[in-house]
Amino acid sequence: MNEKFPRSPYDAVGGLLYFARMLDKIRIQAAGQLPKLHQPHLGRDFDGRCLNFLHIKYDALKERVLAGGTDEEILEWCYQNGRRPTEEEVEVWSDFMRKRGWRDASSDRIIFRLKEAKLEHRDKEAVTMFDFIDLDEGRTPPDYTSWEPPRLAK
Repeated sequence: MNEKFPRSPYDAVGGLLYFARMLDKIRIQAAGQLPKLHQPHLGRDFDGRCLNFLHIKYDALKERVLAGGTDEEILEWCYQNGRRPTEEEVEVWSDFMRKRGWRDASSDRIIFRLKEAKLEHRDKEAVTMFDFIDLDEGRTPPDYTSWEPPRLAK
């Protein structure tokens, strides 16, 4: 099997982070190319958070994605069949997801995953779970060091 990674969790559709990645995982799984490590997480974990935010069931989304259409069309379907969050709700949710693992209850999970992936030497680049995902899949995470307050600069 020729494995293929989904898009970065930082990629957004309609301002909603992670959604594009979830759609990619469905499409790549259907093509038989999703890495085995990702398969137990389909519809769960970050997928589950996104589905819950939109009030959509995984099986319904999977059916809609496999029927075809652009990411934007599928997001609009989610809004029509689940809920349409406000722009502010999308911003808050996306910012929460972008920062997951940074100074929160899942910070230790990043350390565990870095060790598991033998990426401990890149720990300074993996501040969030999204950063870890990008590193683990061979991408360079965005550089958010400019967001650090000057008082914390080295």
